[in-house]
Amino acid sequence: MAVTVTENAATQIARQLERRGRGVGLRLSVKQAGCSGYAYVVDYAEEITADDSVFEQHGVKIVVKTTDLAYLDGVEVDYAREGLNDAFRFHNPKATASCGCGESFAV
Repeated sequence: MAVTVTENAATQIARQLERRGRGVGLRLSVKQAGCSGYAYVVDYAEEITADDSVFEQHGVKIVVKTTDLAYLDGVEVDYAREGLNDAFRFHNPKATASCGCGESFAV
């Protein structure tokens, strides 16, 4: 099982952690929400616990609760600018559908 991060996303994660001054990485999880069923939740990882899986690439860590891997296995975390907006983007091979706004997905 794996979660990957692009170089653009890793640069942004490192920048945000440095600006914040603390944290061990980016925490990625899912919650039931949206019109398609699940939504990605992005937060700072303050610590790594026994029930976390850690994926490290390009010098940053992505921390995922082991129970969320069923939904996130194979996800690629990217960071992109589109016009005036910039945000993390998720490419999930397990997603069978997503809503029009891209905020939620189904597996």
